[in-house]
Amino acid sequence: MRVLVASHTYIVDLNCEKFRTLARLEPDIEVTIVVPKRWRPGGVQKRLVETHAWQDDRFRVVPISNFSQNNQGILTFGWDLVRLLKEFQPHVMQVEQGSKGLAYAEMITLNRLLGLQAKMLFFTWWNLPYQLKFPVSALERYNLNGSDGIISGNQDGADILRDRGYHGPIRVMPQLGIDETLFRPQPQPALADSLTIAADDFVIGFVGRFVPEKGLLTLMQALGQLKEAAQSWKCLLLGRGPLKAELQQQAEALGISDRLRWVESVPHDDVPRYINLMSTLILPSETTYQFKTMTSVGWKEQFGHVLIEAMACQVPVIGSDSGEIPYVIGDAGLVFPEGDADSLSDRIRSLLESPDRQTHLSKRGYDLAMEKYTNRALAQQVLDFYRELLA
Repeated sequence: MRVLVASHTYIVDLNCEKFRTLARLEPDIEVTIVVPKRWRPGGVQKRLVETHAWQDDRFRVVPISNFSQNNQGILTFGWDLVRLLKEFQPHVMQVEQGSKGLAYAEMITLNRLLGLQAKMLFFTWWNLPYQLKFPVSALERYNLNGSDGIISGNQDGADILRDRGYHGPIRVMPQLGIDETLFRPQPQPALADSLTIAADDFVIGFVGRFVPEKGLLTLMQALGQLKEAAQSWKCLLLGRGPLKAELQQQAEALGISDRLRWVESVPHDDVPRYINLMSTLILPSETTYQFKTMTSVGWKEQFGHVLIEAMACQVPVIGSDSGEIPYVIGDAGLVFPEGDADSLSDRIRSLLESPDRQTHLSKRGYDLAMEKYTNRALAQQVLDFYRELLA
């Protein structure tokens, strides 16, 4: 089976691990990743990245000349893509630019013109309802009609595509898996000492951006209700963002600022060390999308990758019911209504006061992460979907 995947995501070598693992599952699988030759992650003001080709046995990354260097929706590829398709003759072509991506329309068209007869798929994270006008509506219709299958990063995205008129196969799975050799249980006594976290402290953790939609103001209100808890606790906040000053003021007003530990964003390889300090990880995201107005302005949690990273470290998780979070957690953690500080406080207290429940959820979360969310597990799910389509 020859698989071709196109996306700017894979200019980062670390992000390639799922597909590199796919190429190792069976000896007849070859995977070629197409990436833009030049890309500006974060926008036009950022540094231009010149991508590089590399290969690992039956897996390879191939930079292709591209139009648009920072907008995934209008990204398209140059003539060297045609030469690659003629040479590689893929059985499956997957483009990870969403339902309205020009690159996907380009691939569908080349698949037909070159007579490749490859199965066509796209990946999307988009999880908010939307309305389109011509010509974008025609572009999406062309892409949906040309799709043999779709992979959605969340259940809301899959439901929206059904509403948009797609009736073919859809699988729900995240774009990237976790590296279980990096995210694993690892005691960190020296790091705890450096942050003045005692061995008997219950550590409530957050990892992410300090922005309103991440629900941190609700988390602060919930922590304020735990001020008189019998069990000693600390809160470790790993990240940065514009909300930090307001959060510090709120903590001061609640009388809990001495219990907070602030850590600026750290390298990816160091994140597991901090997660392993936590007794529970909280993801209190809050939806900002206005469903009644049906505008494209707003946000809803698309997945919550930090949840599965914590699970892999055997850290029990608590999340709001925003977007995909309840589907990710399932019965392997605790869920509360978004924006409800009282309910979040109750969920934290239930772990704070019950070590047995904390242990049970840590084991359940770990089992779920190993079963569904490692790179190998996702590679196998992708392979099964490809086989279904080819059959």
